Amino acid sequence: MKTKAPQGTAARENTTISGPRLIHRHAAAFLRFAGLGCGVTLAASAPLVLLSRWIPWPAANVLITVVSTVVATELHARVSFGHGRPGLPGHLKSAATMLAGWLVTTAAVGALAALRPGAGLVLQQTVYLSATALVGIGRYLVLRLSVFAPRAPQSGTGDGVRSRAMYDAAA
Repeated sequence: MKTKAPQGTAARENTTISGPRLIHRHAAAFLRFAGLGCGVTLAASAPLVLLSRWIPWPAANVLITVVSTVVATELHARVSFGHGRPGLPGHLKSAATMLAGWLVTTAAVGALAALRPGAGLVLQQTVYLSATALVGIGRYLVLRLSVFAPRAPQSGTGDGVRSRAMYDAAA
């Protein structure tokens, strides 16, 4: 006698998500990503300002970028994409995206210093945070499409881990 697969997880794993649901799923992931990214970036901007009083701004930016990237990668992997712990490979790939981010933010603030010597702290932070927002959009695309792409269901793994895509598909 054959038994049917349960109506729960196994049934969802084998279904295709329709256009509107797929858009909703990606929009929800992007909003989680943006919220976490903004939170980490804003939390990192204060130590960046303080640290840049003692060491050159590019060096302070490197230190703050490394720390905030580790924190953000953990949060994005677990919360934004429901991927679980990113592990060393996930952190290294994420770090590569942040190298580009560091270059963009450093170039933006450097350009501001060249164009407007003595620019105030508010303008400097506005330029920094604006550049960071642009980097964040590119980072989301890279992380979503390659680093933390939804995993294909594997039968018999028994690891008990459900991806964010599975949770979103159930919604």
